[in-house]
Amino acid sequence: MSRLFEPFSIGALRLSNRIVIAPMCQYSAEEGSATDWHMIHLGSLSVSGAGLLIVEATAVSPEGRISPGDLGLYSDANEAALQRVLQAVRKYSPIGMAVQLAHAGRKGSSRAPWDGGLQIRSGEPNGWETVAPSAVPHSDSEEAPRALDRAGLDKVRDDFVAAARRAARLGFDGIEIHMAHGYLLHQFLSPLANHRDDAYGGSLDNRMRFPIEVFDAVRAAFPADRPVWARISATDWVPGGWDIEGTVALSKALEARGCAAIHVTTGGVSPQQAIKLGPGYQVPYAQRVKAEVGLPTLAVGLITEARQAEAIIANGEADAVSLARAMLYDPRWPWHAAAELGDRVFAPKQYWRCQPRQHKDLFEGLTFGQR
Repeated sequence: MSRLFEPFSIGALRLSNRIVIAPMCQYSAEEGSATDWHMIHLGSLSVSGAGLLIVEATAVSPEGRISPGDLGLYSDANEAALQRVLQAVRKYSPIGMAVQLAHAGRKGSSRAPWDGGLQIRSGEPNGWETVAPSAVPHSDSEEAPRALDRAGLDKVRDDFVAAARRAARLGFDGIEIHMAHGYLLHQFLSPLANHRDDAYGGSLDNRMRFPIEVFDAVRAAFPADRPVWARISATDWVPGGWDIEGTVALSKALEARGCAAIHVTTGGVSPQQAIKLGPGYQVPYAQRVKAEVGLPTLAVGLITEARQAEAIIANGEADAVSLARAMLYDPRWPWHAAAELGDRVFAPKQYWRCQPRQHKDLFEGLTFGQR
């Protein structure tokens, strides 16, 4: 058995291998509700052979969406639409299913990427007033968000709790809380976005306070036997911004509160970021979190090749690899990785007869015959 295809656990959630499908926004929901596109998209990825599928950033309120087309889990209609998709996935696949709960903060009210991705101002059609730790826009040309007061903070926390309860009813195996990519909880963490002078701004402990309060509230609202974890941007890629030292401190604080894993990514809070791209460019950040915190750590970022992923696990750099664009490009990536590494992988029985002649033991449980 390759290391990549060893079983892996996040809390009590047992996964068949160490391949995770990262959450990827589709900008294709209607008033927050999943559509037929989500059935096609998530259905396809669910039979990929990966161990875990994390549903895209799912807004906890209408104003928490990135775009008007974002998926949400803030209404009965949202819950019913997502239930339809999950029921279909569960019928045909044993893959672990988690949902990433998110609030976009000042990066909300945006056009879809294929429509340019720019801010929709609050007075324009389909736009809304965004909220943030401070009245500081994402870029100088944008409309400033409204700084959250005590009532606003309480509402955001309560919205996360309500969405977590919906996720529990839907039967999700786990929740990932989005504290990365420049969205609301990351905005609290980063001194680039957080200019508050109260208990939620200034020092590292103060900037971590609200994300931790949200984590505590979600953890309390979700069944104790199902894991809750966080996705964190380990650096802003901007001098004076959020950094790996803060990420390690936050990860330790979350571990003490029952966090089951850390999904390590980078960037997103500032257009001034200067990212140094390259194969596996974010893996060293995951490796540092793994070494200093000890929680199961998921690594992401230009991981595209099977032997590259195998080496990350074998070398102890991370406990699992998380793939996004690579999975969109090749939704059977785990099949091809198992074939290359000489291992076995799940495939639905409807596809068993496609097993290549040169890989006669690739698909688990395969039997086949016909007249």
